[in-house]
Amino acid sequence: MTVDSGYADIFGPQVPRTGDEGQTATFALASAAYRDNEVEEILKANSEWHESTVKPGQKWARIFRPNLGEAFSRAVVDRMLGAGRAPLIQSFGAEPQVVVEHCLAANRIRRERDNLLTIVMVLCGLLFLPGLLVWLLVFTLRTTIARREDRRASTLATTLLVAVGALAVIFLIRMPFTGFWAWYARAAVVMPVIGWFWAKLICERTAKDLRERWDSLLAGSSVGAKVPEAVPSNPGETAAEQLRQALARLSAEQQSNSVFYAGPKGILGMGTRWGSWQLAEDLARADPDREIHPFRSWDVIRSIHDQLRMLERGPLNTGGFPKPSIRHWIVTPIGENAKEVSRPEGTDVEAYQVKSHAIQDICNKQQFGSGDRHYLGVQWTLWDGQLVITMLITVTVLYETLRIEVTGHALGPVHPLFTTKPAAKEKSVQKSLKRWETRTVKLPLVDADEVVRLAARAPLTWYPPLLNWLGGSLALPEPFGLRHAWAAKPWRHRFMADDALRAATPVLRVVHSAAIRVLQENGVDTEKFGTRSAFLSTAVQDPTPRKADLYDA
Repeated sequence: MTVDSGYADIFGPQVPRTGDEGQTATFALASAAYRDNEVEEILKANSEWHESTVKPGQKWARIFRPNLGEAFSRAVVDRMLGAGRAPLIQSFGAEPQVVVEHCLAANRIRRERDNLLTIVMVLCGLLFLPGLLVWLLVFTLRTTIARREDRRASTLATTLLVAVGALAVIFLIRMPFTGFWAWYARAAVVMPVIGWFWAKLICERTAKDLRERWDSLLAGSSVGAKVPEAVPSNPGETAAEQLRQALARLSAEQQSNSVFYAGPKGILGMGTRWGSWQLAEDLARADPDREIHPFRSWDVIRSIHDQLRMLERGPLNTGGFPKPSIRHWIVTPIGENAKEVSRPEGTDVEAYQVKSHAIQDICNKQQFGSGDRHYLGVQWTLWDGQLVITMLITVTVLYETLRIEVTGHALGPVHPLFTTKPAAKEKSVQKSLKRWETRTVKLPLVDADEVVRLAARAPLTWYPPLLNWLGGSLALPEPFGLRHAWAAKPWRHRFMADDALRAATPVLRVVHSAAIRVLQENGVDTEKFGTRSAFLSTAVQDPTPRKADLYDA
């Protein structure tokens, strides 16, 4: 397994060390696995790239509905580790394996809780099924009434529960049966109530644990995700070995140098193209008596690559650029609304990486018509992973014209939904005497309806397909990538926008100077290239980002 410098390989899965920097986006996404909000909250985080949807369950089975953490962690694990899964989009600025491990850890915590709740349901519910069904019906009716927008709905729902409780007491006192069935009927009324109190203690303990992890992740304490099921203890544990291999595959795919261009949606994972600058001039001989020395696009790209390494150095000690990531990318075109992608395969690909000789071939030959294209990318991950700036460079030669194109891409912060810390549950109520004033009342961490919901779901968690059919599930957007699926635009944040815009000018000038140097060395007249470069250096200072992939045609 490939281990990043920010992680320690502890018994197999990668675990973030405490105090790691640049992991804000990762931990924000991971915190969703521990949340207890309504699952519909995720719809607020839909972006211009993709939209999540909530698959509804059966209307009569709302008691089996999942909350956000349950639906998110199950959907992410199934999508990113499932057998025969479709390719994923890289999560630039985040570590998807860390997010998946937190989802696995959250599932394990809930599974331990559900095991205890299943025991409670068997002892206090299944053995006294008639009483359990009656109480479940009452709570289902109460929840349905309480969800109405009518202000009197809450009072009516509480009245219903109190009335049923009173009827239960009367039933216990004036029992119509005698003998064994009388005692069984009394137990059928009382035992589900006792089971509810027992289940409440279990649910509160787990809810407190989940909320502490949620808060710790957003506070930056880097709480580790414990995934013991991913550590094979002996050769016979095939499930653990398969999980370990799935995590390793996820890590390898994250390092792939193959990306996908989806028209107006830009390059998936890198964001939309906000700016484009092109230098295109004829290749003319500098010396009329000497021919141009033959060179290829790759020679220009290699010179640009070497010069981009110097971006972090400057003549003044003023901070400047941090060290960027400079990589060669193979870009595959897909439809704007494509629901799946397929990565390059064959002898030229190894561990999701297109080999160097294949990259050179694509750079030199695939410049016109169908097929993949080559881009040289310089990328900065800033604001603790919340901002990803990518500048892509491509060089093409058609007939006697050499074109150098530089494009800017920016991926903004994850949606604020993921950076919201857990808040105490409370509500405002009118004061009894001063009706025009309100006061805040603290609510229990786990209310009565939530205990019933969790206890009812617990026995069915052993077979998720049935549970999803009854209560519903979260449908992730496709093609799926953790980082870009819920990314916001960076232009609403003044400093983030400034960083994206400022990066363009230095990169453009480095690219042009490196390219012109290669042309001069190979006997090309660079006067027109120099003039055009100066013009672009002026144009790039226009501070307005545009939707460069939307053409008015």
